[in-house]
Amino acid sequence: MWKGNCPAGDQEAAIEGPGGELGGPGNWGLEDAPGLLARASLPVMLPWPLPLASSALTLLLGALTSLFLWYCYRLGSQDIQALGAGSQAGGVSGGPRGCPEVGRPGPRSPGEPGEGPRAEGLVSRRLRAYARRYSWAGMGRVRRAAQGGPGPGGGPGVLGIQRPGLFFLPDLPSAPFVPRDAQRHDVELLESSFPAILRDFGAVSWDFSGTTPLPRGWSPPLAPGCYQLLLYQAGRCQPSNCRRCPGAYRALRGLRSFMSANTFGNAGFSVLLPGARLEGRCGPTNARVRCHLGVKIPSGCELVVGGEPQCWAEGHCLLVDDSFLYTVAHNGSPEDGPRVVFIVDLWHPNVAGAERQALDFVFAPDP
Repeated sequence: MWKGNCPAGDQEAAIEGPGGELGGPGNWGLEDAPGLLARASLPVMLPWPLPLASSALTLLLGALTSLFLWYCYRLGSQDIQALGAGSQAGGVSGGPRGCPEVGRPGPRSPGEPGEGPRAEGLVSRRLRAYARRYSWAGMGRVRRAAQGGPGPGGGPGVLGIQRPGLFFLPDLPSAPFVPRDAQRHDVELLESSFPAILRDFGAVSWDFSGTTPLPRGWSPPLAPGCYQLLLYQAGRCQPSNCRRCPGAYRALRGLRSFMSANTFGNAGFSVLLPGARLEGRCGPTNARVRCHLGVKIPSGCELVVGGEPQCWAEGHCLLVDDSFLYTVAHNGSPEDGPRVVFIVDLWHPNVAGAERQALDFVFAPDP
C-alpha cells in the first residue's frame, strides 16, 4: 500500500492540507484513517443563520397566540350579546313577577319565560358560558334542566299540581311544605328577629285604603288587595327600603341560605287585605323554598299549597315550596285588618353548592 512521505510530526498538518480543510491537497495513508474519521465527526455549520430561524419561530408563536385570544374574545362577545338580547326580551328578568304571592299565573302565556326553545336556549348558553369559565363538575341535573329534560314544566308534574313556570330541577325531593329542620338555622334566626321585623313593619305601614298615593317604597298592587314592600327584588337589593327596615335587613344578612344573588330571590313584606284572594298560582322554580314569617295574622286567613292547608302563626315560620299550585286568601272582615307576612326566598335544602353557584350565574340579575 502506498504511503505518504510526510514526516511523522507533520502528519496532522498534511491530513488537513494547505488550506486547513479536510480533503485538501496532501499525502496520507490507511493508518491515518482514524484521524480522518475523527475530523469527519465534527459538527457541520448550517448554511443559514440560526438567529433568523429563531425570529421566524417567535413571530409564528405570536401570531398563533393573537389568533387564539381573538377567538376567545369572539366567543365571549357572542355570549354577552345573547344574554343581553334575552334579558331585554324578558327571558330571565325578575321584575314584579318575582314578588311574594303575586307571582306568576298558573297557566303560562306564550310570551312568558320558560315557553318554547328561546328561553331554554338562553339558559343553555349561559350554562355553557359558566362551564367554560369553571367546570361541568356537579352540573348533571342543571344541565338536564337547561336542555329541557322531562319535568313538570312540560308535563303533568307531581299529580298535576307542581308547575314551576321557568326552571325545573329534576330529581329534587318535593313536597308542598318543607320541614323546619331543613333550614333550622335560618328559621330560628328569623323567628328570633320577629320583634325587630314587627317594629320595621310598623314604621313603614299605612292604611292600605287605596285612596291615598302609595307611600315611598311600596309597589303598586299587582292584584286587588295585595301590596308589597320588598327589601330584595329579583336578586337586587333595594337600598332605600333596607335603610327603612334595619331590623329585617340585619336578619337577612345573617341568613345562610338566602337566595339573594339571582332573579328567583326576593324578600319583603306581603300584605293581603280582607276579601282578597289569590288562587291557582305557581312560583318560577322548584330550586327554592319560601319562608313565611307571620307578622300579623288575623282570623279567616287561608293558605293551601298542593292541596294541603296550613295556618300561619305570628312569630313563626312556614317553609313553602311554591312551585306547587297554591291559594292564599283573607276571608276575614275589614275590622280584622290586613294579613302581613315577611317572606324570604331560601335555597331548597337539596340543591348542592355547585348547583347553587351555577344557577346564580345563569339567572344573575340584569346589569
